[in-house]
Amino acid sequence: MAIWHDVGAEGLVPEGEVVAVEAGGKPLALFLLEGAYYAVHDLCTHGAAQLSDGWIEDGCVECPLHQGKFCIKTGEAMTAPVSEPVETFEARLADGRIEILV
Repeated sequence: MAIWHDVGAEGLVPEGEVVAVEAGGKPLALFLLEGAYYAVHDLCTHGAAQLSDGWIEDGCVECPLHQGKFCIKTGEAMTAPVSEPVETFEARLADGRIEILV
């Protein structure tokens, strides 16, 4: 059963940036893009690298290890060498707090 987890206050992650958080025992990368929050599993599906250490460009996060890119909104693998999508999690702002459904 999925549960909403509070991961921090509004403003935790600046627009266009990423922050590492944990919710439900899972390491997650939390993004704020165009005023909306997005969360993905904080581990590249290609290598053991944290996506929260990656670069954000054009709605994608680039893995810091091998430069594969994932769509932040859908988790889709966008460029080689990544081929498997990264798991995504619903995120929202509720009463000034950021919550992630895990």
